[in-house]
Amino acid sequence: MKHKVLFLCTGNSARSQMAEGLLRHLVGDQMDVFSAGTKPSTVNPLAIRVMQERGLDISHHRSKPNLQRATR
Repeated sequence: MKHKVLFLCTGNSARSQMAEGLLRHLVGDQMDVFSAGTKPSTVNPLAIRVMQERGLDISHHRSKPNLQRATR
């Protein structure tokens, strides 16, 4: 069974999205990686840009409203 990692924050708009993208890049399919927010908004365009500068694309990420939906 794979380990699951959840990055949980308030807005699920920047840091948690970046952490999810980075860990997915580092571990591939060895772990299930998710992020969610207690009050989700939209993914911050600056977070998308910073990750693109590092060669990682999180532009397809969406802010997820809760743990149950995020981990499906």
